[in-house]
Amino acid sequence: MENKGSDEVEKLKTKLSSVWNNVKYSWALKPKTSFSRNSPVLLLGKCYHFKVKDEESPAEASYESSEEDFVMGNVEAFRKDFTSRVWLTYREEFPPLPSSTLTSDCGWGCMLRAGQMMLAQGLALHFLGRDWTWSGALALQPLDTETWTTTAAKRLVASLEASLQGPPGPPGDRSSPVHQVRAQGAAEEADAHLKEIYHRTLISWFGDGPSDLLGLHRLVRLGLTMGRQAGDWYGPAVVAHILKKAVEEAVDPGLAGVTAYVSQDCTVYSADVIDSHRAPRPEGSGAPPSPQNDQPASASTPTDGRSVIILVPVRLGGEKTNPDYFNFAKSILSLEYCLGIIGGKPKQACYFVGFQDDSLIYMDPHYCQSFVDVSASDFPLQSYHCPSPKKMPFSKMDPSCTIGFYSRSVQDYERIRREVSKLLQPSAKEKYPAFTFIQGRGRDYDLSTFVTPEKREWPFIRDPRKTVTTAGDFVLL
Repeated sequence: MENKGSDEVEKLKTKLSSVWNNVKYSWALKPKTSFSRNSPVLLLGKCYHFKVKDEESPAEASYESSEEDFVMGNVEAFRKDFTSRVWLTYREEFPPLPSSTLTSDCGWGCMLRAGQMMLAQGLALHFLGRDWTWSGALALQPLDTETWTTTAAKRLVASLEASLQGPPGPPGDRSSPVHQVRAQGAAEEADAHLKEIYHRTLISWFGDGPSDLLGLHRLVRLGLTMGRQAGDWYGPAVVAHILKKAVEEAVDPGLAGVTAYVSQDCTVYSADVIDSHRAPRPEGSGAPPSPQNDQPASASTPTDGRSVIILVPVRLGGEKTNPDYFNFAKSILSLEYCLGIIGGKPKQACYFVGFQDDSLIYMDPHYCQSFVDVSASDFPLQSYHCPSPKKMPFSKMDPSCTIGFYSRSVQDYERIRREVSKLLQPSAKEKYPAFTFIQGRGRDYDLSTFVTPEKREWPFIRDPRKTVTTAGDFVLL
């Protein structure tokens, strides 16, 4: 009887915690994200310029300004590109997590969500390419400035599900992707439709059910083997290793052509990465199956090996990020094969995807949304895409982070190694590169003293300059 009473108390605590987190993390993402119209904007290797037609226009304009204001630039292209990135946030009311009664990750799962977003970008590059954008990106409305409560979220999801049903069509198996593709007629439309299948399947892998291959439940289960419980704080280095295991253990044939590598002690061992590329792919592996089990061939997938998602946990300073590494971070985010950076403010994770001037552009997981059943046919995609970018000064960036790269082949890796090695050359001010590339395998070196970057002490130069802070929202200046 005592055990039963204790279980009831724990369940009540969990429910109360869920209610509190719901209130705390259901705040809206402000739609007014503003940019300087005189400086380029870099987003995962893509460069955009926001120029205005009238030179005497007001000094400030918001990211949500009308299209007429931007006739010379490509703000619309930026909006479409940013919104097409997969956005993964706190969720609630999903099945209890492993070894836990928790049914929400509000308040503690932000680094896992940031890691999922980085991995999703790697898979998007693998299956869709960097130029792909979601057809529904520009139709997605900015998030409401008022608090989006749980009830409102449920109503929105219900309305989206209803709108996706559409009018009845001709008899037959209309849900079959093959049927739909053939009905398109034009080759380009068929290709676009197939990419939407890839897109939907990719998101389904990150669902919040116990069986979802790259979902929160799987990551928490893997975290248990590293001493992390659901509700604990996860650092960027630990998340990198969890993601690696999740990719390696995924049983879906669509993921057989991808693997992951995590650097050791801020060192990328080239022979280990090349071995990962050359490892034989399981028979029958290829493109991701659609939700209806259609399996189109993927032209983007190498046939002689596997692609590798390279994750590099680093520490860019002591207690704070050393300003001498700001330009390095900008250079990394300017590469198309860069998957971004997971990090954030201390104990508050986010996914950095770009920058303008001295501010980072990021996707924020601190937004509580309702559980979506990704096993359902035509589950709504809207809550997995964010129309509102956010901004943070480089000076507020936590020094502990993980950088991601996507390498399609051995030849691709050699190019990445050469190009990134040039960026890693220390400047006159820097004493240490953020990380290094070394020939050979990790086992050929003494790694017995390995300590994760979250614990490692670095003798960085202390910069006496004052930290300059700016407002958290973007404004076109």
